[in-house]
Amino acid sequence: MSTSSSSAAEREPKREFLVKFFIVVVVSLICFLIFFFNQDENNKYIIETLELNGSAKAGDALFKMNCVGCHGITARGLVGPDLHSITQRLNDKEIIKQVTGGLTPPMPSFEIDPVNMSNLLKYLHNLE
Repeated sequence: MSTSSSSAAEREPKREFLVKFFIVVVVSLICFLIFFFNQDENNKYIIETLELNGSAKAGDALFKMNCVGCHGITARGLVGPDLHSITQRLNDKEIIKQVTGGLTPPMPSFEIDPVNMSNLLKYLHNLE
């Protein structure tokens, strides 16, 4: 009588485990790469935005077209918070990420070019 160290019934669960493990590793790697490349893109956008010297007047116009519905005409807040002194609570990078990512619901994310983002930052810095 011969004995096998590993029968076919024992090999199947091992193979199934290895296949699932491989799938998890591949999916994790893909997620990491997407996150990594997205961060690089965001960093370029932030750097480009911060290198510009925006216009408070253009930022005011942009604010009135896009933000007054939630933050009010004087930026004192409605659904969204009062934005006076926001630049004391958040740095410019955090503000950019908030505007472009809509990080706190119900704020939507906005696709805004670096020039207009710089204008909006200048406007926010001028709020008292």
